[in-house]
Amino acid sequence: MKFRREFYINGTWVKPHKARDWEVIDPSTEEPCTVISLGDQEDTNDAVSAAKAALPKWAATPPSQRAAIIKKVLEQYELRRQEFAESISLEMGAPIDFSLAEQATCLPWHTQNYLNAFEQIKWIRPLGPQAPKTAVTLEPIGVVGLITPWNWPVNQIVLKAVPAMLAGCTCVLKPSEEAPLNAILFAEFCHDAGVPPGVFNLVNGDGAGVGTQLSEHPDVEMISFTGSTRAGKAISRAAAETLKRVALELGGKGANLVFADADHRSIKWSVDRMMENSGQSCNAPSRMLVERSIYEQTVEQVAALTEAIKVGPALEPGAHIGPLVNKRQWDQVQNYIQKGIDEGARLLCGGPGRPEDFNRGFYVKPTVFADVKPGMTIEREEIFGPVMVMIPFDHEEDAIRIANDTPYGLTNYVQTSDANRANRLALSLKSGMIEMNGKSRGAGSFFGGMKQSGRAREGGIWGIEEYLESKIISDYRFG
Repeated sequence: MKFRREFYINGTWVKPHKARDWEVIDPSTEEPCTVISLGDQEDTNDAVSAAKAALPKWAATPPSQRAAIIKKVLEQYELRRQEFAESISLEMGAPIDFSLAEQATCLPWHTQNYLNAFEQIKWIRPLGPQAPKTAVTLEPIGVVGLITPWNWPVNQIVLKAVPAMLAGCTCVLKPSEEAPLNAILFAEFCHDAGVPPGVFNLVNGDGAGVGTQLSEHPDVEMISFTGSTRAGKAISRAAAETLKRVALELGGKGANLVFADADHRSIKWSVDRMMENSGQSCNAPSRMLVERSIYEQTVEQVAALTEAIKVGPALEPGAHIGPLVNKRQWDQVQNYIQKGIDEGARLLCGGPGRPEDFNRGFYVKPTVFADVKPGMTIEREEIFGPVMVMIPFDHEEDAIRIANDTPYGLTNYVQTSDANRANRLALSLKSGMIEMNGKSRGAGSFFGGMKQSGRAREGGIWGIEEYLESKIISDYRFG
């Protein structure tokens, strides 16, 4: 078992001020896989002080030099890709094949997209032809606190740390205490790539401790947080006293609108997309809305496809889903499954308890409920497990009404071969992202939502601009 109790502060690994051991549990076995330390106020203060001291020089570093250093982080990842993927599988349960193909590869994908977008930024430009001597300039916002989750751990670290550093900010990362190994490796990548001391710092801790300390710290100018809507509200309250910029990427309850003219492959795509990562994705298409004329046949297809999904240990190769991240999450999902049964939804497959042949590990049966009525608990609340609900609709307006009747607004999905209908739906659905007919958003797109899903924009040029301040200057003398 690995032990990494130190924090990465000011370019070196330092011991915590107070010993507060935390066992990270392998969700496949329920056994500890590593021990870290949880930080305290003094550790947070040290990291913020290091970031503050490093800020002037890093902000003044030419953008091309900042980009060159970030490119070297990519090189470090390539040297340790297998180790990186295995760490993610071990700590949060993503199957190794999925971790190699989808989880770990978030680092090069987002980093390269950020580097491409970075070249487009105009740091000093005229306001416009009506005011040729008025300049608009961009500059880093300052020291930023980054608080990331366990479900797509490096995805969120890269979406925050890379644009912050490219923008000229210095940062302090508090990764999830449930999945710290990938964050520790990322800190090693930064160190070996030559990121200057104090530009990137890492302090492990929990939300109530280091998370709150960063949110309240007077020398932190911005907090970027990904996690639950409940925690996002708490962070906003904590940050309000110092009037920080707060960027929130929160929960979701995505609707997947399936029309009778949808491609025949859309049903399998919908089930696979819902169940990947064991349903632990804020943008999962967890509400399948199906046109009534094909509803019953779709119910049968979904049941057969879901029953065929294999469940297995994270480090075992193969096309299966793994466990949930921890016992708390397992209990929560079990409660939702029971709630669906109690409220009268039709259980198609799956159900309470572990899958057959498992008596340890936080495994959940892939579960689907049909005939779910709008307003049921499992239709309203984010379950964050391999549980999908199916709802019939009669016409386009009915589908839009059901889809939009949610406090969330992250991602919605549309399956139809009618291009005009697809466009109408895309403009009517209230969410930050719309994915049509199983097509992914293009390289350089942002990730972000509306309403209680938060309003951050992560990825591409939007993700870099989150960390920049704009300044307007009159009578500027352009060279």
